Amino acid sequence: MEKLLTRKRQIPHTYVIVFLIALAATAMTWFIPAGAYERTQKVLESGSTREVIDPESFHYIEQSPQTWELFSSFFQGFVNQSGIIMFILLIGGAFWILNSSKSIDAGILSFINFTKKLEKYKGLKKIGVNNIVMILIMTMFSIFGAVFGMSEETIAFVIIIVPLAISMGYDSLTGICLVYVAAHIGFAGAVLNPFTIGIAQQLADLPLFSGIEYRIFCWFVINIVGFSIILFWANKVKKNPKISPMYQLDEYWRKNHDIASMQIKHVKTTSSWFVYGLVMIALIVFSVIYPVTSMKIGSHVVSFPAIPIGTIIFAVFAFLGLRKSYHFFNLALLFGTIWFLIVGVMGYEWYVKEIGTLFFVMGLTAGIAAGNSPNQITKLFLDGMKDILSAAVVVGLAGGIIVILQDGKIIDTIMFELSNLMNEVNRLVSLGMMYLIQTGLNIIIPSGSAKAALTIPVMAPFADLIYVSRQAMVMAFQFGDGFTNMITPTSGVLIGCLGIAKIPYEKWFKWFWKIVLIFIILGFILLIPTVYMNLNGF
Repeated sequence: MEKLLTRKRQIPHTYVIVFLIALAATAMTWFIPAGAYERTQKVLESGSTREVIDPESFHYIEQSPQTWELFSSFFQGFVNQSGIIMFILLIGGAFWILNSSKSIDAGILSFINFTKKLEKYKGLKKIGVNNIVMILIMTMFSIFGAVFGMSEETIAFVIIIVPLAISMGYDSLTGICLVYVAAHIGFAGAVLNPFTIGIAQQLADLPLFSGIEYRIFCWFVINIVGFSIILFWANKVKKNPKISPMYQLDEYWRKNHDIASMQIKHVKTTSSWFVYGLVMIALIVFSVIYPVTSMKIGSHVVSFPAIPIGTIIFAVFAFLGLRKSYHFFNLALLFGTIWFLIVGVMGYEWYVKEIGTLFFVMGLTAGIAAGNSPNQITKLFLDGMKDILSAAVVVGLAGGIIVILQDGKIIDTIMFELSNLMNEVNRLVSLGMMYLIQTGLNIIIPSGSAKAALTIPVMAPFADLIYVSRQAMVMAFQFGDGFTNMITPTSGVLIGCLGIAKIPYEKWFKWFWKIVLIFIILGFILLIPTVYMNLNGF
């Protein structure tokens, strides 16, 4: 009897939850009429073209109910999400090699010892050194989310920040918040995000990144609220670690990153000097080929010698690290990789293929620097891929849900019917409904650019009819696209980050849904002034 009750209380596995959602999506294709908008190509100010929807073209089409496609959709989901899946596997393998060298552990140990020294200053001790560190980490990732739409890139940082959070006395939930949630708080409160604000404003025929003053204010407010919630939780866990729903599962991180009992012997290797020489030759060549990089920050372009500067900084710190041990050389490799990741994303429009390749090379060089043989490096890489495989699998399975909705031809119908609900209400209620529609659609269409192409051409002329500014409409899209990214099971990035952090989706949802609700309510409050006040750009 006791076993039966325990079984009844058992939370379904993440794979089971994803399958049930896919099953529900399949059932929807039988009851929701199929429909479609006509798509056309629009030339944007930049000269590029983008697919847009004719808002007057919606028509019902032949029903396309899904049956056995429920199962084949998962195959197509893996194909569609193959880029992120391979990215996760490369990241897993590369960081397993780096972790095996104990370089990250050495860095965490040095960092914690440094923060302990800061506690002797009364002012810092009163505020809390750890609080300052967490705020700085979250602010950095929030800026990245707000400025260049950091999302997929957070996957690479989870494997660094989660062990750091555990070592500081917090839990993996706090670690995810420091990276993924912070970046998506910035993503939601976007200031110059090209994937949401940039695309939506162009589709709405608005000046690019106009209305930035109020957006900056919103970004500050969202950050203050979000950071306060995260710090409140982190300090509760610090006082009583067992209140965390991840306490038992976090044993994985505590066992593998036990700072208290950690003994790291600093070792110098000949191979690390060899790697240093090879890397420097490569960086010097790239510095000659790309002496100046044009970094795109919103609509602004800042040109400076980013690669030569990164090369000089790496040369100095890697040399100093080598004089101490290969652990610190590998840390220089890691931070150099992060620098070139930022340069690549903002200067050369890198995406998961280039970023994954960058970390793959980092993993190989770190393994050689630690003195590992080719066979040892291969084994470590395969072990890392094996460890992260479950996260990659969930990403593919979640992609199958989108395939079902697309093949069932019901996404356009859902958009059309929801937009009709806004015809007979006042401006604030209409804007609120736009916001709720975008929030709901984000559950099934987590891609901001895809949702912009679907909804903005429909919402923009409707906003004109009800005398709501197009800027306000874009902000409703921005908030609706951002907040639920942090909880939707169809987001490959979220599922990937949770998989790396060893956090089951069901535990994340149960813990985080109330926080998302707070963000959604906050978003509506921030939309109110766009209706009743004369804001610059609105």
